[in-house]
Amino acid sequence: MEKITHDELKAAQKIVYRHLKPTPEISWPLLSVRCGCEVWVKHENHTPIGAFKVRGGLNYMDRLSREQPDINGIISATRGNHGQSLAFAASRYGITATILVPFGNNPEKNDAMRALGAELIKYGEDFQEAREYAEVLSGEKNLHMIGPFHPWLLQGAGTYALEFFTACSDLDVVYVPIGMGSGMCGMISARDMLGLKTKIIGVVAENAACYALSFAQKKVISTNTADTMADGIACRIPDENALAIILDGADDVMKVSEDEIKAAMRYYYVDTHNLTEGAAAAPLAALMKQKDIRQGKKVGLVNSGGNVDAETFQDVMVGGQK
Repeated sequence: MEKITHDELKAAQKIVYRHLKPTPEISWPLLSVRCGCEVWVKHENHTPIGAFKVRGGLNYMDRLSREQPDINGIISATRGNHGQSLAFAASRYGITATILVPFGNNPEKNDAMRALGAELIKYGEDFQEAREYAEVLSGEKNLHMIGPFHPWLLQGAGTYALEFFTACSDLDVVYVPIGMGSGMCGMISARDMLGLKTKIIGVVAENAACYALSFAQKKVISTNTADTMADGIACRIPDENALAIILDGADDVMKVSEDEIKAAMRYYYVDTHNLTEGAAAAPLAALMKQKDIRQGKKVGLVNSGGNVDAETFQDVMVGGQK
């Protein structure tokens, strides 16, 4: 699959803006002091579902409603934000949504998906098992299966990157979390479309390192587990199409530890008073690891979502000093 085009990105932007406003880009003084560079945060935690995924869901559902107007409903699997996105978008297009989550999933994300009108089914020990069963149910119930990576999702996700680069066209480097790849690939596509020189670094959890391993070996490498508290990046089998775009356009894919992610969540709260989920804090954790080589640079961070549950956030906040 190729990167998205200018026309596709502008078309997706029109669809997305029917339902939400552009999110802010903010340079927080305390965060910049902490990092020793000029830091700009793209606040995708400020969307109607608290995560960037809503953009892809809206674009996908608009395209689907036009191409398959008699659809029986959609089904997908998620750790939370993808499911909220599809439930939010489906409700606006009069389409029913069935969402599978693994057992032990974030209870507040589960409640949010139900509140948005989705039928929630719990299955499996992780995202991959839930996804595989969703594909089975898709056939049994004649529901349209939506995976975690698709051109329509990528086009929608790319709108946040277009906003970021339009507002901050002179970023030296930007750090982006990688779940299944739509946000990262949207960032690469928007940068290349605009002809910018910004370096793009993907970030994964050490405990869910399939994209970092795949980037290093230049082929799809799966892992047996994805045991990270950062549920938005807890995947163990990369998407082949996403990996191709990342291999072509990323400068690096970094790994960060659980402790580094938790510390970054605390930094975000102390320095900006934003709630940040683990996946969204991973880019800041990566910047802190590379703090010495980023001195005096202009750095972008993607805060991809703020949907951390209260119990987890409490544990994170009491787990260390600022």
